[in-house]
Amino acid sequence: MSKQIKHLSPHQNGKVFAILMAVTSLIFIVPMFGVMSLAGPQVDQHGNPVEFPLFLLLLMPFIYLVFGYISTVIGCAIYNFITRYTGGIEFEMEDK
Repeated sequence: MSKQIKHLSPHQNGKVFAILMAVTSLIFIVPMFGVMSLAGPQVDQHGNPVEFPLFLLLLMPFIYLVFGYISTVIGCAIYNFITRYTGGIEFEMEDK
């Protein structure tokens, strides 16, 4: 049985994907935060200590959440526009 996806809900898909991106970013950010907090301060060419701004690592899940939502909403809107002219994504289903 062939099915077509005619419409994707931008807001609902955006929420789900944004949360998914924020949570999965923690897989990388938490270990990176640990390593960066244990690393000593680096120095520039004049010998001045330069520390990595650790608050940026804490901000990354939020940034992933926001940009994940925005990019998914835009992607769904483009898909919904294109399906008017090309039809939707087709897939086959089978009852078992």
